[in-house]
Amino acid sequence: MSKETPCISVCQMDPRTNLCFGCGRTLPEIARWSSMTSAERLAVMALLPARMAEAGLAPVEQPQTTNAR
Repeated sequence: MSKETPCISVCQMDPRTNLCFGCGRTLPEIARWSSMTSAERLAVMALLPARMAEAGLAPVEQPQTTNAR
């Protein structure tokens, strides 16, 4: 996860909570993300772990890459 976005490229919305399964943002937050200030993005990102836990959404882990030989 970068410092500027919580996106982990798992872009699917949970129909029950209207939160992204990957990052926990709402569609309006995702749509406004690029126009938010850094402070606004950081404020939203601070809420995401608790928001996902409250919604019962487990954080999705990105697959680890390995060097195949």
